[in-house]
Formats: sequence, C-alpha cells, structure tokens
Amino acid sequence: MSTKVDTKTRELCEALIEHLQTGGIKQRIDTFMANDAARGAYESLMSKGQALQEKQHSGQTLEPAEISAFEKERDALLKNPVASGFLDAQEEMHDLQHRVQKHVKKTIELNRVPTAEDLESSCGNHEGCGCHGH
Repeated sequence: MSTKVDTKTRELCEALIEHLQTGGIKQRIDTFMANDAARGAYESLMSKGQALQEKQHSGQTLEPAEISAFEKERDALLKNPVASGFLDAQEEMHDLQHRVQKHVKKTIELNRVPTAEDLESSCGNHEGCGCHGH
C-alpha cells in the first residue's frame, strides 16, 4: 500500500538522482572510480591518515617527518584533478544529504514546512556548515 509520503519520498529521491547527474557529481565519482592511479593515491593517503590518527590517539608522538610526508602526499592528491573532483563531489553529496535531513527534521519539529529563516536560525551560526544560502 503506497501512501502520499511514500509517493513524495520517491519524487524526492528522483529529484536527488537528477541533481547528482546534472550537477556532475555522479560523473566525477565515476571518473575517480575508473582511475586506478587516483583511487590508489586516495586509498594510500586515507590509510596513512588513519595510521597517524591511531598513533596519536594511543598517546604516541607524531614525528615531524611523518607529518610532512603525509602533508606532501595530501598536497599531491589535491593537485590531481580527478581526485580533487571526487573530493568536491563527496563534499557536495554530504551537503545535499545534510540539507535534506535538516529540512525533514525541522518539518517534524515545527509540524509545518520550515521557512528559510527557520532553517537558518537552527544553524547555530556555524561557519561553513552549509546551512546558509540553500
């Protein structure tokens, strides 16, 4: 049995898919996934970042050479247009998900469709939270 909420949720999902495709997000992710070199560099950097985080969390001191090597690898990754496109696409997807969740949460909280002011006021003035201007 399909309800109005199910129908509207499906319409929202269709709009999200259209946005991912027309906004180039899906293309940037697909391009990255097909690029073994960019994917490998990303995976290597994530692995090294995780290892540094675990080392620091366990109370060990990070050596300046370790930090420098990580930063050098990160800078190289960011200069790769395929990898940076993927990272931008990830950020856009996260922002999109956050905006949808915020709208739904605020709608339930207020028991009405939130206004732009309602959404902005709930941001808490967090710089860079993606709440403004959407």
